Amino acid sequence: MLDLDAYLERIGLGGRPSLQELHRAHGVAIPFENLDPHRGVPVSLAQEDLERKLVTQRRGGYCFEQNLLLKSALEALGAEVDLMLARVRLGASPDLPRPRSHLVLRVREAGREWHADVGFGLGTLLEPLPFGPGDEHEQGGWRFKVVADRHEYVLQTDEGDGWVDLYGFPVEAVPRVDVETANWWTSTHPHSPFVTGLILSTHDVGGGRISLSDWSGLALTERTPSSRRVTPVQRMELPRLIAERFGLSGFAVGEDGRVALSRG
Repeated sequence: MLDLDAYLERIGLGGRPSLQELHRAHGVAIPFENLDPHRGVPVSLAQEDLERKLVTQRRGGYCFEQNLLLKSALEALGAEVDLMLARVRLGASPDLPRPRSHLVLRVREAGREWHADVGFGLGTLLEPLPFGPGDEHEQGGWRFKVVADRHEYVLQTDEGDGWVDLYGFPVEAVPRVDVETANWWTSTHPHSPFVTGLILSTHDVGGGRISLSDWSGLALTERTPSSRRVTPVQRMELPRLIAERFGLSGFAVGEDGRVALSRG
């Protein structure tokens, strides 16, 4: 069982927050990061490990960790939550589909269904959307909508010059074992971008986004809905930036140039 009080303290809330309040607070307080698979440590999805890492140790995590922790909190507050697996479409070739390696939640609360996701590292939702295709929604200046594409629902965002697909998923709940399998591939396969590369991201309450990644050259990217600033980064700057911009201390750069735990 989730220690709900400790989780709420971690994200700066108390009492019995609404779904919208919980989603926004989680997304702002807990950074997205893949530091464990990047340094060769498989990601555990056991409940006690999720709480130890994201709550007690005040670390971040990637989609499986983030959304499973959110699921536990929502269920502790009385909601029903389904797991769904999505393929990331952003930056993908239509001829080379990616595996279903992103976790999305369908939340049932007070007779309504919601699309919840605090774990999309390239620009996650600040608040949940009504589940299924529908109207456009503005969140902190960013615009999102869900559309139907054959057998899938697709989350899109407006990049200023048109709508862009973020990810698509079949409307089918999956068992926990499917999530565990996808997580194992994502955190251990030698060709997984979460093993070969580095990505961290965070959001502020106003919708500003900061990301640090080496997926297309090591750089710090700061974005608002109307601006974008990219600053190249040197490897030896990583520990300082990870601590100052993402609140994650205790990391160093190893001899191989990868981020590792500091030895003190």
